[in-house]
Parts: sequence; structure tokens; C-alpha cells
Amino acid sequence: MTALVVVAPVYDEAPNLPRLLDGFRSLAAEHGADFDVSFLLVDDGSGDGTADLARSLGSDLPLTVISHERNRGPGAAFATAFEHLAGSLGPDDFVLTLEGDNTSRHELVVRMLRRSGEGDDVVLASPYLYGGGVIHTTPFRVFVSHIANLLVKELLGVHGILTVSSFFRLYRGRILLRLQERHGPRILERNGFECMVEMVLKLVYAGATISEVPMVLDTSRRAGKSKLKFFRTARGYLALARARRRWR
Repeated sequence: MTALVVVAPVYDEAPNLPRLLDGFRSLAAEHGADFDVSFLLVDDGSGDGTADLARSLGSDLPLTVISHERNRGPGAAFATAFEHLAGSLGPDDFVLTLEGDNTSRHELVVRMLRRSGEGDDVVLASPYLYGGGVIHTTPFRVFVSHIANLLVKELLGVHGILTVSSFFRLYRGRILLRLQERHGPRILERNGFECMVEMVLKLVYAGATISEVPMVLDTSRRAGKSKLKFFRTARGYLALARARRRWR
């Protein structure tokens, strides 16, 4: 049976875990008849017992938890996940990556799978696409998010894609295998939040077919604050501009 592996990086997400794992159960119930559904959490050096709590709360799920000894960033967490899957992933399998803070909308997975079934290698969930949006946050943060997204795309020359930084994505196994052939089993080099833009660049350079579906990003679904640090991430984006020549 075709595999659907759900991957989420988590860092001090203990308050979000009950809702996150309930979402996993919903995904397993909804897609278990069509896919061999499993879940992979990469705990990125949490200090609040996230890993142990996930194993306890998710004991009824086909859940694997991998832990980093120290916090290294979401890029390192995703790289660990890709490396873990390298030996078992088939070209027809699917990998769904999402946020560990419950801001990814699981109800969109049906639409993402349908789009992938039409031939797309990658499907991105986009708050910037018509029908999407960002709610329950300040207008200033929405403005900054739009401007940052625009600047990054112009700086790196990525056109035709509205969202380049979201974790919520569906990949076909074949495109991940292609990236692993080019860049090694971990695929990603950057450890910070800029890793998602790195991934888009490498997908574009590998000739991937990419599409988007609209998503309403509701920040009220998250317990606690975002882990993203604006200036650190901005420096990471500048580093991508230097590194992209090596990835072409």
C-alpha cells in the first residue's frame, strides 16, 4: 500500500501536543483506508518534555519520535526526518510536512492529495492564494509577512509561487528521492526557518512541478508564540542568496 508519512518538527510544544495528536488521529481515520499512514515527530531539543509526552499521548498511533540533544532549528529537524526516511521511501509514496503548533489545516490534505494525483510533485498550502488569508493576528504582522515573502522571492528569483516559507506541504516520494540524489539524504543545509525557502529553490532547480492550494492561517490555534526570530531568519535568507549558485 502507498505510504503517507506525516512529518512535524516540534520544539517546546508540550501545550500543543494533545490537539496535534488528535489531528493525527483524524488523518489516520480519514486516509487509513487508502494509505499506510504513519507519523514522524522530530523533537528539536525541547526542554519541556515534549518528546516523552508525545510518546505517551501517541502510544495508540504509528508514531516515531526522534530527538535532537540540543535545539538546532527546524531545518535540522526536517533534514533529520528526510534522512530517516531515505531507506524506506518509494517514488509513489507521499510525505506531508506540517507545523507542530496546530496552525496547519488538516482538512486541506484531501485537496492536496487530489492535486498531487493530477501530476504535481509538490503541493503547498498558501495563505496568500485567493481564498486564503491570515486571521487572529495584528495587521502589522500580516503586512510584514506579505512584504517579507515578496522580498525573499525577488531576492532569490522565485516567481510564480506565492508562498515560499510555509511548513505545510505535500511531497511525492519521487521528488524527494531526486533531491536526495542531488543533495544527499538530508537534502537541507540551512538549520533555520529559511530552510523552507532553500527547499523551494532546490525543487525549482530539480524541475519539480509545484502547485498551491489556499489556506486560512489561524494563529489562535497555536498555544504559545511563534518560534520564528525575524532578524535571524532575515540573515538566513541573505545566506541563501549566496548559496543558491551551488544548488543549480
